[in-house]
Order: sequence, then C-alpha cells, then structure tokens
Amino acid sequence: MRRHYCADVNETHIGETVTVSGWVSSRRDHGGLIFIDLRDKDQVVQIVCDPADNAEAHKLAEGVRDQFVLIVTGKVRARGEGLENPKLKTGKVEIVADKLIIENKSLPMPFELGDDKVNEEIKLKYRYLAKKKKKSYDIFKLRSKATISARNILDELGFLEVETPIITKSTPEGARDYLVPSRVHSGEFYALPQSPQLFKQLLMVGGFDRYFQIAKCFRDEDLRADRQPEFTQIDVEMSFCDQEDVIDVAEKLINNIFTKCGFEIPTKFNRISYSDAMEMYGSDKPDMRYDLKMVDVIDIFERCDNAIFSNIAKDTKKNRIKALKVPKGDEIFSKREMKRFEDYVRKFGAAGLGYFQMKEDGLKGPLTKFFTEDDIQAIIERCELEEGDAVFFGAGNRKLVWDYMGRFRIHLAEIMNIIPKDTFEFLWVMDFPMFEEEDGKIKAMHHAFTMPQTDENGKIVYDDIEELKSVAYDIVLNGTELGGGSIRIHKEELQKEVFKLMGISDEEAEEKFGFLLDAFKFGAPPHGGFALGLDRLIMLMTGASSIREVIAFPKTQKAQCILTQAPSPVEAEQLNELSLRVRKQEKA
Repeated sequence: MRRHYCADVNETHIGETVTVSGWVSSRRDHGGLIFIDLRDKDQVVQIVCDPADNAEAHKLAEGVRDQFVLIVTGKVRARGEGLENPKLKTGKVEIVADKLIIENKSLPMPFELGDDKVNEEIKLKYRYLAKKKKKSYDIFKLRSKATISARNILDELGFLEVETPIITKSTPEGARDYLVPSRVHSGEFYALPQSPQLFKQLLMVGGFDRYFQIAKCFRDEDLRADRQPEFTQIDVEMSFCDQEDVIDVAEKLINNIFTKCGFEIPTKFNRISYSDAMEMYGSDKPDMRYDLKMVDVIDIFERCDNAIFSNIAKDTKKNRIKALKVPKGDEIFSKREMKRFEDYVRKFGAAGLGYFQMKEDGLKGPLTKFFTEDDIQAIIERCELEEGDAVFFGAGNRKLVWDYMGRFRIHLAEIMNIIPKDTFEFLWVMDFPMFEEEDGKIKAMHHAFTMPQTDENGKIVYDDIEELKSVAYDIVLNGTELGGGSIRIHKEELQKEVFKLMGISDEEAEEKFGFLLDAFKFGAPPHGGFALGLDRLIMLMTGASSIREVIAFPKTQKAQCILTQAPSPVEAEQLNELSLRVRKQEKA
C-alpha cells in the first residue's frame, strides 16, 4: 500500500514513481488542477491531480474531501519556481497522481483539527481525532523515545525488568484503592496497585538485586492538571545501597532520558532539605527557575507594638512570621494592587497580609508605626531591601504561613512574568519528616516502609514525633514533584515499631502486611529505590499544559472516559455473579 512515507519523498526521487498513503489534510481545486495535501503519521506531501496526465485520477479527486483515506501512485517532480513551501519537509517536490484509490471516506470532522478552543469534553469524546495533529504525534513519539531510553540505561546499569501483579491486596498507602470484586471468592476484593512498592521489596528479599518496571498504577483520588486515576511510573529498586547510590542511579536515568530526547541538562542536581524548602519557599517542591525567597523575621516582630504580631511571635515552634521581598515591587505594583494581594492569600486561610515599601527616604507602610527605628533598620538589613523594593509579610501557624506564602510566591512570579520558559531546574528535596499529624492521627509522610533516621545503634530517637526525619528524597522539576523514593526498612522489629507509632496494632499489621513482615524474617537485604512519574516527565519535557495531553486516552477531572462512557452500569447478571447489589443513593 505504500513504498514511501510522505516525509521520505524529496528531491532525490524526482522522476521516480512512488506510492504513498494517508489522510487528506486539505483539498484545493484551482480550476482544472486539484491539489491534495496528503498526511500520514507525521508529515504532509502535495499531490497534483491533472486531467491532462490522468483523467481518471482527476475525476476521483473531484469527490475527495478532508480526512478521506487515499493510496496514491505517481511521479515525483520539482515544484515550480516560487511555489516551494519551506514550512514542509517535502516542500520542494510534489507527486503527480497517476493512480488514486479512495480507500475509505470520512464524515465531516466534529471539530476543526488543531483548534485549541474546542470544548475539552468534545476533544476527549473524539480523542482519536485529536491525535491526528502533528503536535500530538510528536508528543507520543517523544514519550516512546523516553521510555525506550529509560529501559536501555537501566539495562546497562544491571537492572532487571520484572512485571508485578495488577490485581492484588488492598493496603493503606495514602489514597483510596480501586477495588475489584472476586467472582470466585464471594464478598472479597482485589485492589489495583497504587504502586508496586511491596512487591519490589519482596523481589529484593528474593535476591533480584536490581529491579525496574514501567508500571501502571491506580489511585482513586481527586484529580488535578497533573493527576489521573491511572498513571505510569518508572519504578526502580536496588539492594545493598545507601541514599547516595540511589540518587546516583536516578540522576543517570533522568540525564539519559533528556539527552536521548534532545535536551541538555546537568549530570548532577542541586539539593535542599525539606526544612529549608518550607522555610524559604513555602513548598516541598519549590520552583527554582526564579528567586523570591522568604526570610524569617519573627524575632523582630516579637518586639513590635502590635499585639497580634507580638503574640504570634511568642511561640517560635508552632508559628512563623515570614517576609517575602519583591525586587522593584514598589515600582511594579500600585497600593491598590498590594491590598488586593490580601484577598488572594485569604482564599488559603490567611488572616491578612502586611507590606512595606522601600522609598528613597526609608521604609514606608501601614505597619511601620509599630516598630522602632532600630527594628525598621533590622528589617531592611534582614530582607536586603533596596529603593523601589516591596516586602510582604505573612504571620500565623507555620504550616498555614508556609502554604499561603508559598502560593503567593508562585502567584507573584506568574503575574510578574519572571518564570523562564524552556528551562529545566532539577532539585532534590531531602530529609523529609517521617510522620505528619492529620486529624489527630499520625501517618507516614511518604509511606510506612520508609527508613527513619536512627542513632548509631539503629534506634529511633525523637522529642517531637513530627521532627523525626526519614531517609527519603523527592526529585522536583520546575516546581512539580517528578518522583521520589527512600531507603526502606528491612528489619521486622523496626517495621513493627513504625507501625506502632502510626497506631497500627500487631493484629492489623499482620492482617494487612503479614506477607511482608514474614519476608523480613528470611534475610531481607538493605534496599531502597525511587519512582518517576512518566506522564509528568513528558508533560514537562513537551511543555504541555495538562497531563491529559501526554496520555493517549485520558480521563476527565471527574475520572470519566467520555470516549467509551466509562464508568458505566453493568448487567444484573454480572452483579449476581459477583454477589453484588447496587444501592441507589438519592441526589442531594
């Protein structure tokens, strides 16, 4: 059906007869001559149907419309002088049709291909048509190249690709599981894996030493631009390693992927502790493409005459007062705009937002009256203020201040348009807390199998459980968490101790993780690993606005597939086989 792809036809083929096939991208009738742009997987070539050369092919071309499927045989010739198209790879030649076959017809398109203003649901309903854009093809071509390069480098580094189960046991790993009812075991359920975490640890016990998998994972969680209910990750685990060994492999993997895909990035990435990331950027995934760094001024505000600030400043453990300097902010923003920023941070729980302006004659603003001249000078020096700068202040509970000031930092960068494009800034965030408190319960910040930092005797020591650090690390790219990992617990006693700190009893631990605890009794080696979100990686590499653009058939933000109408009801007979009954709930 074809001798050449459209992209392959060039000046070297002039005078030769070729056969190409594809879809009609456009058709133009110039009063006798009919021109057809024929597109295959990634390129277009111009077809000329001339009644003087072949009346039959010309007559068929009269009935051709957009997206018809054609097979064309003809002679290649150079385009006339001044008629070349430099935008096309094939723009110097055209094919004069000698034989034209309409292999299939097409209905009119439900939307104009390439129109970014088309409703998202329409594009997802006809997802296979949206794929016809060259931009979409290029994304998946790059995704394929990235996946192949990941496999190749991990193979070179001695890793073995192993597939782990897709239907498995439901375990508490943070998000909700997708459950699969069992027909054979009535009333019992499998779960789709949130990650291959437990199985890859078992492979280490089994002596596999170095494992990887391009793994499908499933999480029933609320969706955002960078989340989907099913996603793909490059999953890696290795034995007899420490944190530096794992980071070295991750950096080699990421560097190889980017290099093979035509990007130049550093071989080693910068690092920051979780504590410093939160204190300076209000985020555990800070975007390092721009500055806007927060500084602590709680000690200065403790001395001020404003009771609200001074009372907050008395508890330096639970509270924070952060200053965020904006260079030339006083010249960029009006007073009205600065006051509107307060409305922005209030959306995230802030009680307010203070600000100063650095004028020629010193620091000005509604808060200056509460400070002595010495403390005003201390603020200027601490924040390194220069004439024309503005500085904003957030005060309150530390987690709340970190959150809204971190969001405010991003908001400022966006409206000031200071975020560089086509730049990749990688960052390792290290030393995460082992636990966090949520709704009065202690939960693992990463997962329950993460190694806590211990003393020289291998014992967990802490004064405040939320201050206990773990041997965990995240890799961040341009303010997006690309992936992460940790050194794992490999001793049964330590794993049981962590479970107890999380309020998981021996009975519950045995019920949910007994198979893993049993495995630790049979010589589990020290091991650790990481996982990279492949979808997020491709989204960032291609500059896509949403993770949906880099997944062939994505779900909506309501976790629906509009193309196949999933999820959907099933026949009563199927439910009976599974011993299930659907109970309808009245809509609120």
